[in-house]
Amino acid sequence: MKNIKIIKELNRISEENGGLLLPENVIKAARSKTSPLHRRFEWNNTKAAQEYRLWQARHLISVCVQVLPGVTEPVSVFMSLSSDRSSGGGYRTTVSVCYNAERREQMLQDALHDLNTFQRRYASVHQLAKVFSAIRQTSKRYAA
Repeated sequence: MKNIKIIKELNRISEENGGLLLPENVIKAARSKTSPLHRRFEWNNTKAAQEYRLWQARHLISVCVQVLPGVTEPVSVFMSLSSDRSSGGGYRTTVSVCYNAERREQMLQDALHDLNTFQRRYASVHQLAKVFSAIRQTSKRYAA
């Protein structure tokens, strides 16, 4: 299993740095062509620069929020639906998603998927038991 080599290498880097894994140290170790991490990085600077700009654009889109009439908390201006991501990606305005029944349904499915992912990730944190219970109840109610 390839992940075992990667995890072992990341643990090694972490241990060498007092238990703290810093991305800068991961990149430094990955520069060696013999590192199990090397192939996980784009070493062509032109391609890497474009990928980084795409990441910056995604980040810029994701931090745009606004307060809508009748809503007290800021909401994201744009959102990415899983159905769009599976066909090339892109973002839609949150308002347009909310006013389209099919897209609103997709948003709800995506939200429930994200909640279930959260629950699996933090399953061992017993202080979140009430949150997990609410997630299960919501999922059951929605599935019914």
